[in-house]
Amino acid sequence: MRPLAEFPLAARRAVRGVLTDIDDTLTTEGHLTAAAYAALERLRAAGLRVVPVTGRPAGWCDHIARMWPVDAVVGENGAFWMRYDRQQRKLMTVHVADAALRLERRRRLDELAPHILAAVPGCALASDQAYRVADIAIDFCEDVPPLPRTAVDEIQQQMEAAGLTVKVSSIHVNGWFGDYDKLGTTRRLLAEEFGIDVDAGMERQHWVFAGDSPNDAPMFGYFPNAVGVANVSEHAERIEQLPAWVTPSASGAGFVELTEALLRAREWT
Repeated sequence: MRPLAEFPLAARRAVRGVLTDIDDTLTTEGHLTAAAYAALERLRAAGLRVVPVTGRPAGWCDHIARMWPVDAVVGENGAFWMRYDRQQRKLMTVHVADAALRLERRRRLDELAPHILAAVPGCALASDQAYRVADIAIDFCEDVPPLPRTAVDEIQQQMEAAGLTVKVSSIHVNGWFGDYDKLGTTRRLLAEEFGIDVDAGMERQHWVFAGDSPNDAPMFGYFPNAVGVANVSEHAERIEQLPAWVTPSASGAGFVELTEALLRAREWT
């Protein structure tokens, strides 16, 4: 990872959209600061598309799509996307799996959850589990005393043994049935909602993804100008593909620094 200050001016000027994780990327110690929220508004006001790409649940994403200054949101690590049409005043949700498959997967996940909790003392279902439609999220440090890495590894192993796809964030271990992830659903969203084929030509260089944790690795690897906020270094040994750039500051303050860097570049056009 290279310092954000070395991100070339011409490359920053060419950015057309910002994709961003939420927890510990936009938020700081669990809070969305005024500066980070304002950064989203500033990016959109400058004409950039803004899409959070998060592990957070459908219930949160409904609010985010409606209320935040964003163009859409990808939720539950790629299980769906939501976009609010302000002209029609209608929330549109696209799921990766159909309704019958979602119902069957939900039943199986609900059966598995108690076994995982019993196997790893101290962990708990995430407090937002009630608002999830496609996965289980096991909390290892958000609303429970922080667990050691060995416990996080055991949660992951329990999920994988049950046949789940597993991703570890900065606060939760998420598990689901299906082979989707943040990247695949983001690519579909951009193509189907906005007519943008990020696989075509040099298109992916016009997008920045900001993140901080292991479940962001597919996005870091795909987007050549991906940016990690400084706390990404805390998880570096667990991230298969690291971002190209890293901000000086952690969490929301780092996202604000990224926003400043992108907007300053546009002033030099």
